[in-house]
Amino acid sequence: MASILAAADLESLFGALTDRGYRIVAPTVRDGAIVYAEIDSPAALPQGWTDEQAPARYRLARRDDEALFGYAVGPHSWKAELLPPRVRLWQARRENGGLAVDDSVSDTGPTAFVGVRPCEVAAIAIQDRVFVGGTYQDADYAARRRDAFIVAVDCGDPSDLCFCTSVGGGPEAREGFDLALTELLEPEHRFLVRAGSPAGEEILAALPVHEATGADLEAASLVVSHATDEMQGRFDATDVHGLLLRNLESPRWDAVGERCLTCGNCTLVCPTCFCTHVVDATSLDGATAERDRVWDTCFSVQYAEMHGGNTRPSPKSRYRQWLTHKLATWQDQFDSLGCVGCGRCIAWCPVGIDIREEVGAIRAQEETNVHAHA
Repeated sequence: MASILAAADLESLFGALTDRGYRIVAPTVRDGAIVYAEIDSPAALPQGWTDEQAPARYRLARRDDEALFGYAVGPHSWKAELLPPRVRLWQARRENGGLAVDDSVSDTGPTAFVGVRPCEVAAIAIQDRVFVGGTYQDADYAARRRDAFIVAVDCGDPSDLCFCTSVGGGPEAREGFDLALTELLEPEHRFLVRAGSPAGEEILAALPVHEATGADLEAASLVVSHATDEMQGRFDATDVHGLLLRNLESPRWDAVGERCLTCGNCTLVCPTCFCTHVVDATSLDGATAERDRVWDTCFSVQYAEMHGGNTRPSPKSRYRQWLTHKLATWQDQFDSLGCVGCGRCIAWCPVGIDIREEVGAIRAQEETNVHAHA
């Protein structure tokens, strides 16, 4: 069943979430980008804004309508809420002649993520497999994930860098959400609303909605089909696992290694990358000590440092590690791709390296070699 919520009544969704104790994190405009931040009203959403993206380029632009979710994705991902850039793991202190140790636990409380793109829903599902889907669970991630309420929004305006249709990331939210919205602009501004969980059904029952008509359902289908058509043929993921592992010595790795700055931007904006390391600190008076977990990147020189030397000393080797893990060996570890096609790594790479182009070049070179030896 699907319902219709008038855009003017979106405040009721915020109210229902707030009444149930959720802090609301949603998209808003700040510092020339659409970012995720804690807000308390739909008035803070990026109404009338869109994003223009290209390799190494991200700009906001005004739309000619009042769409609230008329953009693709910005530099932030929901990873920052579930796997924060810095988390206190424990703190020890001298107390009454002994040592007391406090384990840290998430204290953010229940959080509603409003405006989650289908590619980002897919990214959350991937990180779920990493952090809570195996034998051992990450306690901090599990607590944050357990308290998260996800309001997905179907994608109707992909950027030129989006390719979720090639890797199963969207553009329609099909599972993994509590509520899913499809923004409809004509003939009046409204949202098609679907519940995806008992918690979502409970919230939906509190909203001033009415049953969707056949015309509403058709309009929502057109939004998704338009986005699908926009991304047609942007990336070929056919046997990408075998392709990359068969071509570990491709000359393309040398070419991309000469361009790559190893800055790690791609891993920081990626919604699925999960590399971290721990930092220990002791107070100057020796009274306290603490350990924090912080984001890291496989592009840093130190990340591959171990006794006896560095296993990936060159930009070429570090980029190859990242791309082959993301698209190939990730499948061996977690039975899925590590990419959801959001295009962030392309937009926020300072030199505009495009993973679609790199995979395509390796594929073309392999096909050339095959024909040459035929």
